[in-house]
Amino acid sequence: MMNDFRQSKITICSFLMLISSLSALAQQKESRNIELLLKPYNVTWDTPGPTSLESMPIGNGDVGLNVWAEPSGDIVFFTAKTDAWSEDNRGLYGLLKLGGMRLSLSPSPFKPGGHFLQTLKLHEGEIEISEGKKGKGAIIRIWVDANNPVIRVEVKSDHPVSAKFTLDNWRTTKNERIGADVILKDQINRIAWYHRNGENSDPEVLNRTFGAVIKGTGMISSGYSVLKSTQPATFHLISIYPLTATTTTGDKWVSQSKDQVSRLEKLSLAQSYKKHQQWWDQFWKRSWIYINGDQAAQDITHGYILQRFVTACAGRGGYPVKFNGSIFNVNHTKLKLDQEIKSVTADYRKWGGQYWFQNTRAMYWPRLMAGDFDVMMPFFNMYIAMIPANKAQIKKYYNHDGVYFAETAPFWGGLRYWGPEVQEDWTGHYFTPVLELSMMMLDYYKYTEDQEFAREKLLPVAKAGIIFFDQHFKRDESGKLLLDPVNSIEQFWKVYNPAPDIAGLHALLQQLIDLPDNIAEPSIKAPWRRLLQELPVLPVGVDTKSGDSILLPYSGQQTAKPRNRENPELYSIYPFRIYGLGKPNLKLAISTFNARKERFKGCWTQDPIQAALLGITSVAKEYTQFAFNLKDPELKFPAFWSAENDYQPDQDNGGNAENALQLMLMQCEGEKIMLLPAWPKEWSADFKLNAPFKTTVQGKIVRGKLTDLVVTPAERKKDVIDMSIQ
Repeated sequence: MMNDFRQSKITICSFLMLISSLSALAQQKESRNIELLLKPYNVTWDTPGPTSLESMPIGNGDVGLNVWAEPSGDIVFFTAKTDAWSEDNRGLYGLLKLGGMRLSLSPSPFKPGGHFLQTLKLHEGEIEISEGKKGKGAIIRIWVDANNPVIRVEVKSDHPVSAKFTLDNWRTTKNERIGADVILKDQINRIAWYHRNGENSDPEVLNRTFGAVIKGTGMISSGYSVLKSTQPATFHLISIYPLTATTTTGDKWVSQSKDQVSRLEKLSLAQSYKKHQQWWDQFWKRSWIYINGDQAAQDITHGYILQRFVTACAGRGGYPVKFNGSIFNVNHTKLKLDQEIKSVTADYRKWGGQYWFQNTRAMYWPRLMAGDFDVMMPFFNMYIAMIPANKAQIKKYYNHDGVYFAETAPFWGGLRYWGPEVQEDWTGHYFTPVLELSMMMLDYYKYTEDQEFAREKLLPVAKAGIIFFDQHFKRDESGKLLLDPVNSIEQFWKVYNPAPDIAGLHALLQQLIDLPDNIAEPSIKAPWRRLLQELPVLPVGVDTKSGDSILLPYSGQQTAKPRNRENPELYSIYPFRIYGLGKPNLKLAISTFNARKERFKGCWTQDPIQAALLGITSVAKEYTQFAFNLKDPELKFPAFWSAENDYQPDQDNGGNAENALQLMLMQCEGEKIMLLPAWPKEWSADFKLNAPFKTTVQGKIVRGKLTDLVVTPAERKKDVIDMSIQ
């Protein structure tokens, strides 16, 4: 009996080992397939810089670099961090670089006119700069550890070279906006510096201190800002350790940085690099879209991949991605600003350090189908942190409860008084962001089924937003909520019953009421049901050209002057999705879209997203291709988008184009998964996207037809609708 038991135990263990081995082999095969799919989209340059305009991005979600090579052979990069907020937080120099850095090798392997190759290796999350062919010469590998706050610069050469690493600090003197950096002069075989916000700072950034420590193996100090190798070698390692902290003194920051360096120096370089590669491998496995067909297919695929990469490089830090440059803004010696030509440093960004909700959201809606849920959390957390202060100000100003978020605010929030008597303004009587944020959080819950998130994050935001609208506005003579005065986004100022807010309230309230009772108790749904019955209907009129019924941007016989280039009547299509494929009154929505007045392309326009949701394939394709070709003419990296209405490298352009492409391929409402709802028949593709209820949808498209469909979990396949055969 005992022998039989042992034999059974051995057999079970062997079987489990076999299963584990097969699983490992399958994962290795999947990783190899992902690598092969990505490789054609690596960015490769065969000529050096010469300036930051020709830089290439890399990052770990919090720390980012702009990397370029100079014709002299030096490798240069800027270092940035998502929480390096200066004392000019509300101004044009609100989010600073940590500094610039320069690697010089002697003798330089990069000769003028010689072989040069700089490659962004997407699958590995690194930049490789090489000299020579077939592995000969020198190779420099630059990567930002995906799991730790450290930058690694590795130099490998087939012959000994000397290395010099220099801190390039341009904030050497105080000016009217920001103070000077402090370079520590008591460091031994290391470089250390920081920027510290002083007494003229807002309380929220007072004493915020950010900088870094630089160390190199076999390198010694040569002055305060230079490290030099003690002797030529075939391998050099330079490590940069960034840190942001709010401390009572600069010395406290120095002490914390020493502790951080001591901890990180204990890490194995080989193991750290392996785990770094594993993170990026898992990232690329979350989702993908690779399109084949015409030139548009190639352009869109490359743009989609690179925009997702750039967002990942800056999207896991303390704060959301900045629409106006992210953390990859660069120096400009001849930047055209308001009809003037100016010279600005990489600390500068037009539209400043504050967050603009309408611009910031563009990078976050596409994260749902991409499966980049971790990238969404800084966005959510920033607004959740604003609630207490905003709630107190609303109580003070209006003597009622609830919360809204200003369209434009620093990361800690804050509101001004905007009573009905206050003069009209771009973003003054503008309360929509809390509704859209709540909708996005609802979708996050549906995709992840994270009940803790729903209770602890979604409900506090959505409940407070509903309370604000319920208590802030009066009712008309029929008992309906009268939103007055309210901006219809930035397009029409101080109108009543604007379409975006009405659409947002209808969509949000219905979905909140539909939440399961274990998430939202029945008792809190009663006022939601009451308010839903009190909402006015969306305003509808007649198109004077076609005679068709169309949605209007606001109610009644008002005549408001247009102020911007937006179509607020289309908010009921996106972002609030009241109208769309498979929903009532599709003709009304299509007629409204066709009658829209603003039709510009690129940047923050929502037209391709709305076109995809309505199944208008030709417009969705045209606008998406345009956006993914809108590279800034001054910047070399192909996904550093043109400033247009923002600042380069603009993030709205890429984010909205990502969103449109995903919706051309898949749309999800309730349990329905509609595939190819606005897909060009001439395109073939390989794809994997995320859907609600922890679902992934993977397959191929061959000449506009769906094949090789795999839905996980398998029972969700019954919910798939192939729109190409409708």
